[in-house]
Amino acid sequence: MIRSYSKAELACLYNPTVSAQAARRQLRRWIQLCVPLCRELEALHTAKRAHNYSPLQVQTIVKYLGTP
Repeated sequence: MIRSYSKAELACLYNPTVSAQAARRQLRRWIQLCVPLCRELEALHTAKRAHNYSPLQVQTIVKYLGTP
């Protein structure tokens, strides 16, 4: 479901078998490795220190990484 998610919550959906911290690191790596995704998130003014993803940011992440 596309809605606002905390970074930890979304990361845990993609990596349910690891800790929240490890899941966040892995999601960050996947985002950094996908250059088009990074560019779109930058265009949406994603703050690196923000604790949440907006619905539009979540939609963009799902577009490139697939449904968690």
